Order: sequence, then structure tokens, then C-alpha cells
Amino acid sequence: MGEHARDQRRESGALEAEVMAVLWAEGVPMTAGQVHTALGASAPVYKTVLTVLGRLHGKGLLERERVGRAHAYVPRRGPADEVASEMNQALVRGADRFAVLQRFVDGLDPDDERALRDLLDSRD
Repeated sequence: MGEHARDQRRESGALEAEVMAVLWAEGVPMTAGQVHTALGASAPVYKTVLTVLGRLHGKGLLERERVGRAHAYVPRRGPADEVASEMNQALVRGADRFAVLQRFVDGLDPDDERALRDLLDSRD
């Protein structure tokens, strides 16, 4: 593999994240061709986009509907729901939930810490 090809590779999951970002931004069901076009100049070949959409559907992140001979894909959940789910999964994987939460809170900037405090206070 040439140096240029290696530089063009995305980190694991990066293309899935880009595809999800396109689908969230558009807010309507999109075919693989439409997603490929929306990804722009940095898009991989069409077949790779189709494969990623299939994987995301297989993971339960996308719904799909038949549109002519193709499928149109739409996210099952919004971006905030997806990130919250990832955060909850990370918490469950931690051996010491309190320590994980402590490290999370320690890493918050003051605005996010205030927002979290307000959210927790509003639950009382």
C-alpha cells in the first residue's frame, strides 16, 4: 500500500460516524448514492458507502425502506440519543462506576458542569 493510500485511511469507525452525521444533518431517508454524494470529495467509493450503510443497519442504528431498486436509510435515533447510549455503555463497562463518573465530572468544563448540575437538580 502506498504512502498516499495509508494517509487516506480513516480511523476505525470514522466513516460510520461521517455517514451518520450526513444522515442526521439531512433528516430524510437517503440512498447510498445520495450519502456518497453528500460525503463530498473525501468520500470513499460508492460500494464502501453501501457496505457501511449495511453494517449500520445490521447494528440496528438505521432503518431502511425500499425505494425502487435501492434502499433509503434513516437513523433510528437522533445524535443526542446515540451519544447518551454510548456514554451509558461505557459506564456499564467500567469496573468501578463511581470512579468512572468521578473522572467524567473532573473532565467537564465549567459550563458543562453547571448544565449537569442543573439537570440533576431539576430531577428532584
